[in-house]
Amino acid sequence: MVSSAQSTEQPSTRRSPRSSGTWSAPLGAQHVAPPLPDRTDVFAVLDSEALSALAHPHERGTSAQRAHVVLHAIARLGGYAIIPAPVLAEVSRGRRAAGVARIVQRHEVVSTDRRIAERAGQLLERCRLGSEHAVDAFVAATAIELGRAVILTGDVRDLRRLTGAAPGVIVRSLVDA
Repeated sequence: MVSSAQSTEQPSTRRSPRSSGTWSAPLGAQHVAPPLPDRTDVFAVLDSEALSALAHPHERGTSAQRAHVVLHAIARLGGYAIIPAPVLAEVSRGRRAAGVARIVQRHEVVSTDRRIAERAGQLLERCRLGSEHAVDAFVAATAIELGRAVILTGDVRDLRRLTGAAPGVIVRSLVDA
């Protein structure tokens, strides 16, 4: 655990994910990856299935119920849900966009930067997966960077493969196995 006094970052560059809706560097600075959270933080990282289930619970009954249970547990621990920006590309289209927009207003959307993108590429390479798994790789890379995270997904097999034995990362299925 790194205390504020031990951190090498300037206080103005280390922002909480809650501070602005996305992680960003101060004006004039190079864009930086999400800061490592305080060790008391715990996150639910939503993949496309989780976001869709929350946005359209009447169509995704059991998945939506499971997502809500995990989100409530995370909230009781003082954490909250985040949505990696690439997930929006998969689900923010057509008639489903309004439901997704409702969920996005209530949860954190985190930007993808170079560090996350390079980690996602490394995960794809390590697992010998193609670019059709890129969004899953961004979800996994974001969770790994955060450290203490529960990934809510309909694609447990691929996300467990991508996250490997990453410390503090749990992959939770929203669908029956």
